[in-house]
Amino acid sequence: MPPAVLLNIGELAERAGVTVKTVRFYSDRGLLPEAGRSSGGHRRYGPEALDRLRLIRSLRTLDLPVREVGRLLEQDEVLGDALEDAVARQLSDLGSRLTALRWREAALRLLRGCPPEERADRLTLIGGLSTPPDTTALARFWRRALPPRMPAELVTAIVDAAVPQPPADPAPAQVLAFARLHALADRDCSGGSHSPTGRTASPNELARADGEYRPTVLYRGLAEAYGLASAELRAGRDPYDGAALDSFVAAHAASRSSRDTPAFRRRLRIMLTVADDPVIARYWELAGELTADDEPTLGGAHEWLRTALNGQLAAAA
Repeated sequence: MPPAVLLNIGELAERAGVTVKTVRFYSDRGLLPEAGRSSGGHRRYGPEALDRLRLIRSLRTLDLPVREVGRLLEQDEVLGDALEDAVARQLSDLGSRLTALRWREAALRLLRGCPPEERADRLTLIGGLSTPPDTTALARFWRRALPPRMPAELVTAIVDAAVPQPPADPAPAQVLAFARLHALADRDCSGGSHSPTGRTASPNELARADGEYRPTVLYRGLAEAYGLASAELRAGRDPYDGAALDSFVAAHAASRSSRDTPAFRRRLRIMLTVADDPVIARYWELAGELTADDEPTLGGAHEWLRTALNGQLAAAA
């Protein structure tokens, strides 16, 4: 059997349709093993090097980094699970880059279409955002605002529900809404307590005003009440006295070791009015601009329930 014909670096480059510099680059990084060297020290490659080089080029057209290509070539089956995982990572990275570009485009359109007197303010707001946008400031806003010593999983659930996810393909108005929301959350360093239910003083102040106050009981109960109210909002129903309102009142009553009575409902209406917070109201207004029309925010569910309570008390008066 005749010995295999070895190719020099120029022959291999010509057959593969690449430059000699490219072949040398992959060889130096160990991706393209040499079959040997000539007596003059020149590189020699076996016939399998041509297929290997073509495979490397195909992987690189997927924009896979050279290090990733090297890891794939070390696998027994380069076209198996290892490649699928690498492609999945590339798709995820590409999605993030595309989202960043869409946000940048929407931001530019926002600046181009705004009145000159508003341009400086909008530019400052947009300059405070990363691309793709980050929700860390919003999550920090709620973690700082929620009562202390609540279970970690409950805090996480509330934060997840309260923080809107930036749309992947935003309209210019949504870029502005998110920028304003981010600025509102980022500059709220007063140390006051805010919550999805409105402004609350502090647990100690509530305890003095209303006796025993157990925020964990309240927030666990509100999760059910807000879920029921959100279903009503999706169905387009106006606020009314029903299961959602009963659940809402029961959560507040249980958190204060009280019972759901007409007197407690009247007291709850006063507490909710006192708890009104313009910062929270503005937060939910902006958050609503970032969510789908049929997906209520916690603030929307809360307002539906409060309106239902006011209506029920007015009808009973």
